[in-house]
Amino acid sequence: MHQKTLTTKQRIRHIVKWIRQYATKNKISTLVVGISGGIDSSVVSTLCAETRLNTIVVNLPIRQNRVLNHRSSMQSSWLLERYKNVTYMSMDLTPVFAAFEKKVGTFCSAEQEPNPQEQLAFANSRARLRMMTLYQLAQSHGGIVVGTGNRVEDFGVGFFTKYGDGGVDISPIGDCMKTAVWDMGREFGLLQEIIDAAPTDGLWDDGRTDEGQLGMTYPDLERAMWLDQSGDQSVTSTEKANLKKYRAIRARNLHKMESIPVCRIPE
Repeated sequence: MHQKTLTTKQRIRHIVKWIRQYATKNKISTLVVGISGGIDSSVVSTLCAETRLNTIVVNLPIRQNRVLNHRSSMQSSWLLERYKNVTYMSMDLTPVFAAFEKKVGTFCSAEQEPNPQEQLAFANSRARLRMMTLYQLAQSHGGIVVGTGNRVEDFGVGFFTKYGDGGVDISPIGDCMKTAVWDMGREFGLLQEIIDAAPTDGLWDDGRTDEGQLGMTYPDLERAMWLDQSGDQSVTSTEKANLKKYRAIRARNLHKMESIPVCRIPE
C-alpha cells in the first residue's frame, strides 16, 4: 500500500485544494491545528497554511517533554517565517490537567499508585483536554478543528483517542499512509529534526514512542494493512507474524473506527 497514483507534489496540491473547497463551501475562514512537533501535525499545519486561509497553530503542552516542546516551537517559527496567514498560540494546560488528575484520581482509585488502565485513561484525558481547548479556540474564531491523523492510525490500527485527537472537523491526511506524510514533509522542506524524530503521541511523561506502544514500525504496519485488505497470501514468516499483530491491534480498537452503535426500536 504505497499510494503511487499521485506524486508527492500532486498529493499536496490535491489536499490543499480540498481544504480550500471545503472551507469555501461551508463559509469557513479559519483553520485551527494542534501542533506537537511531530511529522503529522507539522505537515497538516503546513497544508493549512498553503490554503492562504487564516491558520491558527496551537501548542498545548501538558507536562511536555522538553524535546517535543522545542520541536513544536521550531515548527511554529518555521511557519511564521513563511506564511503571513499563520498565527501561533501556546497554552500550558499542565495546571488544568493536574487539577483534574487530582480530583478524578482520588475519586476513581483508592490505591496508592495508579494502575495501568488508570494511567492509560489519564493519557487519553490529556488528548481530550486538548481537543476541548482546540474547539474553544475554533468556535471563538469562527473556525474548524483540522485533524492530524493519518490512514494507518485512523483507519488501520485505531491508534488515537476517541473524542481526543479523533475529535476533529476535517481530516486532510486521513487517506495518506505514514510514509506519504514523511514524503510531504520532505517536499515542504520541513526541519530535518522533525522529519527524523521518532513519532510519539506526547501523552506520556516518559515520552514513549508510537512504534514502541504499537510494537511495530510504520512500514511494517503499512505492509500488514495492505496484506489484510488485499488478501494476498504470498507472505514471508515475518510478514505473517506482523499481520497477526496488526489484526490483534485493529480488533481491540475497531470500536473507535466504527459508527456509534444505536439500538433500533422496531416500529
